[in-house]
Amino acid sequence: MALMISVSGIRGIFGTDLTPQNLTQFTAAYGTWLKGGTVVVGRDSRVTGKICEDIVAATLASVGCDVIKVGISPTPTVAMGVLKHRAAGGIIISASHNPAEWNALKLLNSKSEFLDAEQGEQVIRLSKKQRFEYQAYDKIGVIREDVDLLDDHIQKILELPYIEADTIAAQNFSVAVDAVNGAGSESVPQLLEKLGVKTIHKLNCEPNGLFPHNPEPLPEHLTEICTFVKENDADLGVVTDPDADRLALVDEKGNLWGEEYTQAAAFDFILSKKVGACATNLSSSRVADDVAREYDQKCYRSAVGEINVVKAMQEHDAVIGGEGNGGVICPDLHYGRDSLVGIAIVLQLLAERKVSASEYRASLPDYFMSKNKIQLDDLGKDADEVLEMVKHHFSSLQPNTVDGVKIDFAEGWVHLRKSNTEPIIRIYSEGRSPEAAKAFASKIFDLLK
Repeated sequence: MALMISVSGIRGIFGTDLTPQNLTQFTAAYGTWLKGGTVVVGRDSRVTGKICEDIVAATLASVGCDVIKVGISPTPTVAMGVLKHRAAGGIIISASHNPAEWNALKLLNSKSEFLDAEQGEQVIRLSKKQRFEYQAYDKIGVIREDVDLLDDHIQKILELPYIEADTIAAQNFSVAVDAVNGAGSESVPQLLEKLGVKTIHKLNCEPNGLFPHNPEPLPEHLTEICTFVKENDADLGVVTDPDADRLALVDEKGNLWGEEYTQAAAFDFILSKKVGACATNLSSSRVADDVAREYDQKCYRSAVGEINVVKAMQEHDAVIGGEGNGGVICPDLHYGRDSLVGIAIVLQLLAERKVSASEYRASLPDYFMSKNKIQLDDLGKDADEVLEMVKHHFSSLQPNTVDGVKIDFAEGWVHLRKSNTEPIIRIYSEGRSPEAAKAFASKIFDLLK
């Protein structure tokens, strides 16, 4: 596996792909691109996080950037730090849901948003050319810490006009938390306490970076919390990934909602409070459209990627947005996926409507996804040839080509996207049953064969 370089940063296995040399090179490029200013630097709990943090902070200072270190913090908390300090940018040291041996740099701009394609390419070009603006001894940056940032983040959530801690506290909720020993280990329980949750069960909430199970919040990895919630009569289970920007939910019967339904619940709640559109990406479930339709609103679709959703939200003045992987983007707080505000929204929804988590989930239509990929080497064609073939074959259905090719059928859809790092095409499909979802994918496999 080689170092993965994209507009959003760099990612790899520490010590082989991700090294002090390329951490320094990429950070120096980013700091040079910023032309000074303040940079907020936070990390998840990975064992290599502190080493990477020290390298990143020192490198930023060497190119003239002041640095505010916030230690182990959720990605959305770092984003809130950029806004708090009116910083030039931010760096999150986290490989998201990748295994513990991985680490990464994720880059934010002055608006606390991930770099867009143009901005990211500018950083990549500087990194390749190694044209860094190292400063003399009397012009290097200052490194300091902000130990109050998480408190500030939580306070901003509590100040949202539709979040009422008293209403939530009155329900005497019992909530179980699986933070996979990541950045949500302390932040999520602290939020729940501030929201007035009566009983908080902590599973895997030691921020030591030793993930007790695969850190991607998928059903096959979350059997422990599902069993715990059911056996301990908890009202809700909440699961975050290592950097705590994604949120998965478990009902009181021990059943996973499915990550797509985190977003749907957030859409439902916010649209009940505010008039406006919503936005998500092309690979997210149709349940988002169903919820928007209930409020006579439109759900706009963007290319996959958080910054693409953010741009769609801004273009259409959306009041809520997100991604189907459990990402909730609440623009009243900041333009980024935020599991903490997602948790607050879901608890407020359940408290106001006086329904259980299972009752609420049952009120939403059921959709099922099938996620597949096809090796281009097996086809003897390149990705663009395959996408053009599919587009031509289904031309009567007017495929969406904003991001790969998406074909909408009456009862479902299929979305093909090429990978930027592997010789594969990802094929996601959705239907009203597992069999239907697989059948839509089979249409593509049959065509390519």
